[in-house]
Amino acid sequence: MNKRWVRLLFGRRVLFCLMLLIQAAFVIFMLLSGLRQYELLSIALRLLSLTASLYIVSRGDRTAYKVTWIIFIMTLPLFGGLLYLSHRLQTSNHSIRGISRHCGDKARSVLMPDGCGDGTPAGEELNRLEKISPSVMPQAGYLCHTCGFPVWRGTYTEYFPTGEDMFEAMKNELAKAEHFIFLEYFIIEQGVMWGQILDILAEKAAAGVDVRIIYDDIGCFLKLPHDYPKQLEERGIKCRIFNPFVPFWTTIQNNRDHRKIMVIDGHTAFSGGINLADEYINARERFGHWKDNGVMLKGPAVRSFTVMFLAMWQMITGVDEDYTPFLPEEMPVYDDEAGFVQPWSDSPLDQEHVSEHVYMQMINRANRYVYITTPYLIIDENLLTALRLAAKSGIDVRIVTPHIPDKRLVHETTRSYYAPLIEAGVRIYEYFPGFIHSKMIVSDDEAAVIGTVNLDYRSFYLHFECGAWIYRSDTVIDMRRDYEDILENCKEISPESRLCRGSPFQRVKRLFLRLIAPLL
Repeated sequence: MNKRWVRLLFGRRVLFCLMLLIQAAFVIFMLLSGLRQYELLSIALRLLSLTASLYIVSRGDRTAYKVTWIIFIMTLPLFGGLLYLSHRLQTSNHSIRGISRHCGDKARSVLMPDGCGDGTPAGEELNRLEKISPSVMPQAGYLCHTCGFPVWRGTYTEYFPTGEDMFEAMKNELAKAEHFIFLEYFIIEQGVMWGQILDILAEKAAAGVDVRIIYDDIGCFLKLPHDYPKQLEERGIKCRIFNPFVPFWTTIQNNRDHRKIMVIDGHTAFSGGINLADEYINARERFGHWKDNGVMLKGPAVRSFTVMFLAMWQMITGVDEDYTPFLPEEMPVYDDEAGFVQPWSDSPLDQEHVSEHVYMQMINRANRYVYITTPYLIIDENLLTALRLAAKSGIDVRIVTPHIPDKRLVHETTRSYYAPLIEAGVRIYEYFPGFIHSKMIVSDDEAAVIGTVNLDYRSFYLHFECGAWIYRSDTVIDMRRDYEDILENCKEISPESRLCRGSPFQRVKRLFLRLIAPLL
């Protein structure tokens, strides 16, 4: 049986349908077994549903998740109960969480061995930033004190408005590698882009460069052969698969490595929305023109991306190695005009929703404008309220989403948010040439975030993600200019638009999709 059929057979949709069939069969059986027995079991199921609902309310989960689970359980007690029980059994895997926490603690101790207080290197950079702009301290302080990611000065950043531009820069920098190359990607697919990169990697590995690759198994499930790590090992390249797919549905399979990281010799790094597949450089057309973006870092801030990769490598392999050889003591340092850079990562195995908090802080501290691009717009009430409040307060809030979707149900859910946002004054645009995959937020010509985070539940709560907060750098202006260029290829969605309001059937469909959005 090939991979496609295995995935379809054990996919979430099939198992959802199977559980619904079990629920329907149970109801039919009870109706046929006699009225008295049906009434007794119906009462028992209602009591169990009420107990389960009270338990869900008592937990610290997001409100949207609580509401969705309670509706499922109260409406379909057997189906909802089985589904939630499976969810709880899998998300309570303490061994995985323990490994993740250990790797995170080590990463923090490597990046900030002396902490982030006064007198420490990280604390000094925060103090310097506070003197320049006190208003950004909550953002930088949160990432430093709570999340363990220092803010860096003297790091050069270069913005790439297309995958094609970044691909050329990647090849140029890979060709200069002398010591090590680290790659961590959600999707790698054989083709023009990966073929050219792989040739360079194999050449460097043959020359003694330490080349390591991590790719996500679900992201590459139908794109790479099952024995691909062995094929790479034969070419001298170390390879590990993140969270291998197993043919049984578990919610742990929802936790994917969605990060895109390339580190070269510890002094150069790439990140952003661009995976290593041909549609990202428009060498293959899937959903019209593919609009993406990325960033290159050179200098001290690359240390954060290096440590992110090594911590993930340690989590997968279980090998606790010394990070020091991969953190060069001598690093190119650029002048203060390069601004401040603060790379960060986010894990679904803790209760700290870093990505969502970073976006919330960007929106809440904006004074003039907030520009956002995202392929998916599926958000909870907190972020929805923040966007609406910013627009009502006179902030120019704009969001660009695709016109041509890659997932129709997800795109229909995205459109379900148009009306409440537009009514509050948020301006929504769709990118008509095709699919916009770039993930960025730019504000006030001062601050920007670029990385792998979509504005959806999966990125905020289920995936491993990464990004970079950039402040007072020319790169912020480059990103704002690219946003203006994007708008020239977009159509603004009006309140009366069919894309906003939809037909009566679409409105009902969107309400249902909004209801189950946390589980999509």
